[in-house]
Amino acid sequence: MQAAKDIGIYISSVVDKYSDMVYRAAYHALCDRHYAEDITQEVFLKLMQTLPDFESDEHEKAWLLRVTLNMCKSYNRKVYSHPTEELDETLADQKPVGSGPVTEAVMSLPDKYRNVVYLHYFEGYKLNEIGEMLGINQNTVASLLMRARKKLKEILGEEFDDENN
Repeated sequence: MQAAKDIGIYISSVVDKYSDMVYRAAYHALCDRHYAEDITQEVFLKLMQTLPDFESDEHEKAWLLRVTLNMCKSYNRKVYSHPTEELDETLADQKPVGSGPVTEAVMSLPDKYRNVVYLHYFEGYKLNEIGEMLGINQNTVASLLMRARKKLKEILGEEFDDENN
C-alpha cells in the first residue's frame, strides 16, 4: 500500500509542477481549450501508467512535452481523417489563452511552425533540444524557426520585427 501512496504523491507533485506547461503546449498545438484539457489529462494518465525512470527534472519535462505534442499530432491526424461539424459555434468565438496580436499570429501558423515557436520562445528550449523532442534535425528546427519568424513578420508587420533573431 505504501508504494501506491508514494506513486500518488509523485503523480500529484508532477501534475502540480507541470500541468500548466502541458496545457499550454497542447493549446498551442491544437488551438482549442477543451481538447487541450483532454490531452493534458491523457498525458498525466500515460505518465501514471508507464512511470518512466527520469534522469533529471529536465528529462521529465522534455518527456512530458514530447508526449503532449505526439498526442496532439495523433489527435490532429484523427480529426483530419474523420472531420466532424462543430457542435457549438460559440467555441469558435472564444479568445485564446493569453490573447493578443502576437499570440493570435502564432496560433495562426501551421503546426510545424507553431510547435517550434512555442518550444523555443515560450518554453525556452534550444534548437538541438527541440530537434530531439520532435525527432527532427537541428538544422530543420532552425529553418522552421526562421520561416516562422518570416511569416510572423508578414502577419504582424514591422512593429514586431525580431532584432535579436
